[in-house]
Amino acid sequence: MDQLIALLAELVEIESVTGSEAEIRFPEHIYALLEQKPYFKQCPEHLQLHPLQDGRQLLTALVKKTDKKETIILLSHFDVVGTEDFGIFQHLATKVHDLTAAYKRGDAELPASVTSEIQQGEWLFGRGTMDMKAGLAIHLSMLERAMDDAFDGNILLLTVPDEEVNSAGMLRALEVLQQLQATEGLLYKLCMNGEPVFSKYPGDTRNYLYSGSIGKVLPGFFCYGKETHVGEPFGGLNANLMISYLSQELELQESFIEEVDGEVTPPPVSLMLRDLKETYSVQTPVSAVTMYNVLFLEQSIHDINVKLKQAMDRAANKIADHYEQKAKLAAAKTNAAHPTAFTIKTMFYEELYAHAVSRYGQGEVERRQNRLVTTRTEGDRDFSTKLVKELVSMCHDLAPVIVLFYSPPFYPAVSSSKDPYIQRLIRDIQVKAKQNFDEELTQVQFFPGLSDSSFIGKPTSKTVILDLLSNMPLQEKGFTLPADLMEGLQMPILHLGPYGKDAHQWTERLEVTYSFGKLPDLIESAIVFALRT
Repeated sequence: MDQLIALLAELVEIESVTGSEAEIRFPEHIYALLEQKPYFKQCPEHLQLHPLQDGRQLLTALVKKTDKKETIILLSHFDVVGTEDFGIFQHLATKVHDLTAAYKRGDAELPASVTSEIQQGEWLFGRGTMDMKAGLAIHLSMLERAMDDAFDGNILLLTVPDEEVNSAGMLRALEVLQQLQATEGLLYKLCMNGEPVFSKYPGDTRNYLYSGSIGKVLPGFFCYGKETHVGEPFGGLNANLMISYLSQELELQESFIEEVDGEVTPPPVSLMLRDLKETYSVQTPVSAVTMYNVLFLEQSIHDINVKLKQAMDRAANKIADHYEQKAKLAAAKTNAAHPTAFTIKTMFYEELYAHAVSRYGQGEVERRQNRLVTTRTEGDRDFSTKLVKELVSMCHDLAPVIVLFYSPPFYPAVSSSKDPYIQRLIRDIQVKAKQNFDEELTQVQFFPGLSDSSFIGKPTSKTVILDLLSNMPLQEKGFTLPADLMEGLQMPILHLGPYGKDAHQWTERLEVTYSFGKLPDLIESAIVFALRT
């Protein structure tokens, strides 16, 4: 346990925030740790860094038995979210022992529940302790056991960057896994993800293992109104008014909640909502954008599109009614005539694109979009919005209009719960956990925190990816989904990871007694079961 704690502290101290220089350095550090091992000195070709197009790297480490094809993949990510939420303790956010000591001394006003847990158990605090460097540390210990001939099969450690943003690391890993499968003659039996346990509700103390992972789409809505001077508010339509009604139709909208076998998705929440005016003026905002986190279990993209379109149509009708009602009331007070009707159009990005092509030709549309690509400085979300804005400005006679589009990331919902192999494996693990460690492990079908398992497991619905990509401005403009690789590499998945609390919060922490005291031996048993089943 002490070795794992020391390793975790070492890994956490490398502040590998997504997109940072430390994220680039992190896999090089792991490489340096592993290349000193006798196995990798003897088989250096089994330890590799694989570059992404943007300069980041993922790492694979294969411990292979010469007479075996059966292989277990141990999957993790090493990027973390930022540390700004730690406030005055930000300088300690990656110093596990110092931060834990400060919290135990009472230097911070912790929530009562956190204070109580500190007094009752052994916890380590810091960014990445729970999500998910503890899982990586345990996987590295499994690699050590594989080198000591603990398993009757092959162990492939795969750790990737960018899970917290676009999963670019995992999408690149699909190519790597296919190459290793061919060159090394591997048969992938199982992908075991080391993501941590997530509590289902405040005060939840149960321990879970997951046989799937939840799906996610990120729909955006571009609202384009009609500009006017603030002294003549009824001469136009404010995009901020439009987006406010759209928010009412989407934020926490219960029609998007999906239930499958007692597991329930949360409703949509806005991750971005703003007008697109770049400078102050007394002209009303003509454009605004919002993006929503929409999670799903078995719904298809088509099903989600139908609900999103219905929400847009309801919002459009309410915007028009609001404007007409206010215009009439203002006219009655001023004895002046006001415009009293707006028809707000709603459309998908692919419809907008087709409209622009029909008017200006494919060549002109591509020329304008390619010009934006060559001068791009924005991230995926903002650049998606920019591509939509360019098309709307070309077709501004469509105004007022609301355009639905999609931005990365996209996570398919996947599940292995109905796979007999996984069903037997879970039963064996649960029995082992109870008999040897007095631990009750509750099976959950969908890991709720989003994970890279989405790109390697079996999808739960006949989701037509084209329904998503046809409305994604970034498709073929810097973002692609390797659908053929995703389909070709589908395999059973299982999440068995450490226990912690408050991922992405300043109180993020790992419970040590189970995570480093019991879980490593349990994961070793799970690998043994998985290889023999």
